[in-house]
Amino acid sequence: MLRTNKDKLVCLSVMGMVAPPLRSTPYRVDRDGVPFVLPGIGGITYNVKVGDPAFGWAGDHIEPGVSTAADIEKRSDAKNQAYNVLSCIGNTAVVVSGEAKGAKGIVTGKHGGIEHVLIDFADADLDKLCIDDKIQIRAVGQGLKLLDYPGISVMNLDPGLLEKMGLEEHDGKLVVPVAAKIPAKFMGSGLGSASAASGDYDITTSEQEELKELGIDQLKFGDLVALEDCDNRFGRSYRRGALSIGVIVHSDCLLAGHGPGVTTIFSAIDGSLAFREDKGANIARMLGIGRYRS
Repeated sequence: MLRTNKDKLVCLSVMGMVAPPLRSTPYRVDRDGVPFVLPGIGGITYNVKVGDPAFGWAGDHIEPGVSTAADIEKRSDAKNQAYNVLSCIGNTAVVVSGEAKGAKGIVTGKHGGIEHVLIDFADADLDKLCIDDKIQIRAVGQGLKLLDYPGISVMNLDPGLLEKMGLEEHDGKLVVPVAAKIPAKFMGSGLGSASAASGDYDITTSEQEELKELGIDQLKFGDLVALEDCDNRFGRSYRRGALSIGVIVHSDCLLAGHGPGVTTIFSAIDGSLAFREDKGANIARMLGIGRYRS
């Protein structure tokens, strides 16, 4: 049995609101220098959910479900930092204002830069939600430790989701199911951040041919992925032999250096973290949300 310190974790409330779609200019420029006008981050996304493909949408940085922020006017202030850092994938969220008051959702990811926390709700609740509605999250997970694996850093992960992930222990290693493995050379925007305890960083998708050869173009929102030679313990950097595990949180992108975003949940450099490939390794399936909601 996997031993943790879950009984010592602090559970507290953080408050956000449904964030509007943001656009500073109609046009953005893609990696080949072509201007485009497409939907992007923010808002209530009715037809894109965890469990759906992360590629192929007529959009850029699409966030599945409901995009939320603590303060939609001041993205880098302390409120948004606390909201994004303390919220963890798998946390429970409750709408506390508006027509959808009382509706419950699940945190599915965190998007850096814009400091969004992404939440999955049932379709009936999406129809009642409005921009600026307030949502309270029971934030728990930061500080989670695996007592028998001191070399593995755990972050951004609700302990309840940890118990549903189908983890295995073999030869002194913790083995995590993942839908795909990602070579370090594909990691882009967000690389070099001082901490991986908030936000995400992107799998770059400029090299389309190799991307398809590796099957990365088949990724889905919510997929667990293994980031090879990536050290995310104290920031995001390349380190040979390191391994990080994360969750796909937003869609593919057209901008240079960008692509599907990954929020980190495990990282180690001592060889105690391993993975096995399982195309069904997706948090939507584990939690019964998104496309797997009954």
